Amino acid sequence: MPVLTFRSLVFALLIIGLPRFSQAGVIRGTVTGANKQGLAFANVAVRGSATSTGSNEQGEYQLRLPAGQYELVFQYVGYRPQVQPVRVLGGDSVLTVNVTLQPEAYNLGEVVVKSSDRDPAYAIIQQAQQWRAYYRREVAAYRARIYIKSLGRINETPAKIMGLFKLGPDIKKGIFYLSESLSDFSFTQPNVIKERMISSRVSGDSRGLSFNRASAGRNLGFYENLIKPAFSERGFVSPIASNAMLFYKYELVGSTPQNGVVVHKIRVIPRRRTDPVFSGFIYIVDGSWRIHSVDLNLDKDAQIDYVDELHVAQQYAPAPGNPNVWLIQSQQVRANLSGLGFKGSGYITAVLSNYANVIPTYPTPPAATTPPPAAPEGKAAPMEQETAAQIRKRKPDLSGLSRQVRRQVKRAQRDSLKNDPFARMPRGEVQLVEKGVNERDSAYWDQVRPVPLTAEERKDYHVKDSTEVIRNSRPYQDSLDKVRNKFEPINLVLGGYTYVNTFKKQSVTVQPVAQIFQYNTVEGAVLNAQAIFSQRTDDRRFVTLTPTLRYGFSSEQLNPSLTANWQLHPAKLKHIGVVAGRTIENFDRNSQLTPAINTIYTLFDNRNYAKLYRRDGAEFTYFTEPLNGLNLRAGAGYFDRRELFNTTDRLLRDVPGRAFTPNRPVSEELPDTGFGRSRLLALSLSVDYRPGQRYISRPDGKFNLGSKWPTFNVQGRLAVPRVLGAEVRYLLLQAGVRDNLSLGLLGTSSLRVNVGGFVGKQEGLTFADYRHFSGNQTILAGNFSSFQLLDYYRFSTNNTYLEAHYDHHFNGFFLNYIPLVRQLKWQEVVSLNYLTTTQAGHYVEVGVGIEHIIKVLRVDFYTALQSGERLGTGLRVGIGF
Repeated sequence: MPVLTFRSLVFALLIIGLPRFSQAGVIRGTVTGANKQGLAFANVAVRGSATSTGSNEQGEYQLRLPAGQYELVFQYVGYRPQVQPVRVLGGDSVLTVNVTLQPEAYNLGEVVVKSSDRDPAYAIIQQAQQWRAYYRREVAAYRARIYIKSLGRINETPAKIMGLFKLGPDIKKGIFYLSESLSDFSFTQPNVIKERMISSRVSGDSRGLSFNRASAGRNLGFYENLIKPAFSERGFVSPIASNAMLFYKYELVGSTPQNGVVVHKIRVIPRRRTDPVFSGFIYIVDGSWRIHSVDLNLDKDAQIDYVDELHVAQQYAPAPGNPNVWLIQSQQVRANLSGLGFKGSGYITAVLSNYANVIPTYPTPPAATTPPPAAPEGKAAPMEQETAAQIRKRKPDLSGLSRQVRRQVKRAQRDSLKNDPFARMPRGEVQLVEKGVNERDSAYWDQVRPVPLTAEERKDYHVKDSTEVIRNSRPYQDSLDKVRNKFEPINLVLGGYTYVNTFKKQSVTVQPVAQIFQYNTVEGAVLNAQAIFSQRTDDRRFVTLTPTLRYGFSSEQLNPSLTANWQLHPAKLKHIGVVAGRTIENFDRNSQLTPAINTIYTLFDNRNYAKLYRRDGAEFTYFTEPLNGLNLRAGAGYFDRRELFNTTDRLLRDVPGRAFTPNRPVSEELPDTGFGRSRLLALSLSVDYRPGQRYISRPDGKFNLGSKWPTFNVQGRLAVPRVLGAEVRYLLLQAGVRDNLSLGLLGTSSLRVNVGGFVGKQEGLTFADYRHFSGNQTILAGNFSSFQLLDYYRFSTNNTYLEAHYDHHFNGFFLNYIPLVRQLKWQEVVSLNYLTTTQAGHYVEVGVGIEHIIKVLRVDFYTALQSGERLGTGLRVGIGF
């Protein structure tokens, strides 16, 4: 089970569960190569036990062991392992053992080569491919301890980001994030991980909690056909995937004996630069054909945003007491990064030890269906004397593998009920971080840390920890805020201006110019003066207040309102919201037509698309998650609604022959959408449920991670008449499902389907109460997951409906094969939108487009059809990451 992150036992268990270090001694030293340079992240293991560690970036290691005699095994990918006997005296003694590893002498040996033969590496890879499915599930369950260290550093900074935004005063060269964690975790097929963090440390933040997580790297397993890391939108083909030979070329560098087995070193070479593949080396054990280690790279051709180079190294070894099962010992991911004028680097290293309760799927690996050819007496079998067809005949018999995995998993689960603390973790909880894990001092970390700190890391801890009180003091924070709060006109234009008081955890945000100054034919020029005040606490609670004074210069109407939001609980989701006052609303409250887009089209194109009405009253909402995966949103509101009319026809550019339309939506279902005045009392309830949702429990909250299952939604809205003068009665019910699907190398899909309708008796229903469908009549797309050619209000309904939206992102699957286009990192996308109502019949939109244009833009071309007849086409431009 690979491990990765980037980003405990309870106190009593810590006291009784950790080793008694008072009788232990320390072994430390440096692992170097033949050139006397330190070997970063070398593996150091105690032979015959589950104890291991790794070296740091400078090759330094340390290991704490009880008094006794041991054999240390020093390993580094591409180097000959070295066994060093040592004697530990105990009593806090220190033993220095420096080791120099020699590059492994890989020997090609006797190779039979014919003119038509491939490199011998292909036969080895074919054997590994045939055993891949078994090794992916050769262990049903185990427990282990994992140490993870994450580091990020900035090497170069720009004067301004994108030439526009000044850097904050706290953005400097050097380490910007350093974190360590120590956890116990359990693994159960199929890839289920439960983790209890024992201790956590974040440099410069004594109250911080590390985001290191054992389960974060479960997608870095090279026994999978497709490796789907969190740092990339698309997956990468494993060098031993079932179809790997379509993507890789292989070259046998040589073979060497190691610890009683022969290890083949194979260079993996991409067939095409455009393919999503690795380069580097993979090491395969002869006979068993399992992975011994990997040393693989991704470069700029991998097209990972902001990543110039990424290196992955993994080391495997036999499980304690079971040589037929190999488990990962260590993993490192190193990266060189650049973007927005920054250059940096970072790494994540993980060391696993203390393996226990290892339950193999089979006591011994299954036999090959056909035995290997016998070698001549007294001679080793020459390599590459078998054809691909002969190797296929030696494919292991894996019939019943899934059944055996399930049997062994049930056995592990039965055992866990008796003595496994992870069995008490709730379903879906993948990591438990309890209060107090960040209260350990540096002396504790010196004892438990398996990988010693580098000089740079020691300095970072020392400087940041010793100055934390000063950095959190009011004078220091005020001095930084003085720089952060300096007003720049460009900020107000692009994203608004925020004034912060870091010490008091307060902020005030003013919206950008496009939100402040608006124009429509109902109010004329609009001054929408709005500020957002936020107050946060140390435990993630917050309150935000948003007062708004909106004034229309043509309508001469002042519309004041206040929005308030409270997060009530420091860890659980309990959220209250209130909106009160007078607001100007679009008939479709989910419209893509933003005020800025409507302003542009009104002033410059004679098109007043937005249709508005006035709303006076208040609404209360409550949002909570009572059970994992179950979200409830309840609301109640009373509003006095008034129809509005155009008060101006001024514009900046007059298009001949085109006039403004009345402030009444055009609907095929309701010819007259005017309503005068209408009072509404409405109750609403929405329930979202996502089965199998995984989550992290921390002292500062619950963090949801997603699920393989879709999200199901049911919701209803009830208008209650004859209460407080309310005149409207209806009941709207809706059920829906949404999901994101991964299709491997072909990309990812998103799907959203809603079906619903009005049921029962209706009284006083206005067009504002209809079910609207978010359309678009401009070239600017606000949401590509909605309709793009549908008139804004054309098919709004008070009857039944079915709405579906599907998008597929190919993530460059096709464009990566076009040399020049590939350099632009554009990605393909296709869309399908569907709607059926009484009036719409079968309305369909089909779109194709390109996203990631200059990283943030998306351009799509759509065609609309209604009941098989073409309605029109259009181009849409918007944000598309």
